[in-house]
Amino acid sequence: MRLLRYAFVVCVVVSAALWFNNTSLWSPGGQPLLLAHRGLAQTYQTRGLDAQTCTASRIHPPEHRYIENTIASMAAAFEAGADIVEFDIHPTTDKQFAVFHDWTLDCRTDGHGVTRQASMADLRKLDLGHGYTSDGGKTYPFRGEFVGQMPTMDDVLTRFPDKRFLIHVKSNDPKEGELLADRLMALPTPRLRQLIVYGGNAPINVLRQRMPGLRTASRNTMKQCATQYLALSWSGHVPADCANSMIMLPTNYGRWAWGWPNLLVARLRSVNTEVFVIGANAGEDFSSGIDSPVDALQIPQGFAGGIWTNRVDRIAPLFAARK
Repeated sequence: MRLLRYAFVVCVVVSAALWFNNTSLWSPGGQPLLLAHRGLAQTYQTRGLDAQTCTASRIHPPEHRYIENTIASMAAAFEAGADIVEFDIHPTTDKQFAVFHDWTLDCRTDGHGVTRQASMADLRKLDLGHGYTSDGGKTYPFRGEFVGQMPTMDDVLTRFPDKRFLIHVKSNDPKEGELLADRLMALPTPRLRQLIVYGGNAPINVLRQRMPGLRTASRNTMKQCATQYLALSWSGHVPADCANSMIMLPTNYGRWAWGWPNLLVARLRSVNTEVFVIGANAGEDFSSGIDSPVDALQIPQGFAGGIWTNRVDRIAPLFAARK
């Protein structure tokens, strides 16, 4: 009996210590950072989605006149309340970085072929809204509206010199990491602090070697950070694998992370890493966002981390109302 009492007391003390060391009760709250995925873009049906799906052919009926990865969509996202905008890049044959999502041009545009096998001059001739339809091809509501509007990464960074961006490298080619490092290393340090780069393991490894202070992430780095954090950070220690990066945390996983919500955010920011909450994960191989009032209810009051959304126009007012 005495041994059982001793074991019970030990369990209570250990549990209390773990709770005290990982509660967010004493961590300052605040307003979240809203990340607009691809700017203010058209959303689409995600059922049955795979890597080959032409998402422009399954958009929802349009509620606004913007399409992804354009200067206009980014400006609209910032105007709606975004703190950070995510955009996608591909290298071109003339060693620029085109801001465009798809590996090929055929789905969204009136062009054909692999995006990175074209010059920027040719890409600027395309109609970016050519392939968008919400009714199976009966109508194409954006045709003719976005001719010549594909920007370069340099265009974006010049147009928004004081804004924060998440840059998505769409390949797993280490040469792309080298080319991107060459371009980014020409930027001043204060500008680099406003950027995060994520993508394939190989180009991100190159960026990490050449620019160790730049925040970068790949699937591997996020997995390594999460594994180490869950194993060690009950103690308050933040693993080195979590430094200078970002993590994407589904809403249904957050409560299992030590320090959730705001102590987790504070710990990772102390090592120059951002936490972005995304939609609940049910085993899909794609990332959903916090896109509706129902999704927003999954975010704790006073959450000060990042929120990944495809509909910043809907979400920003909801969190502004929480102030």
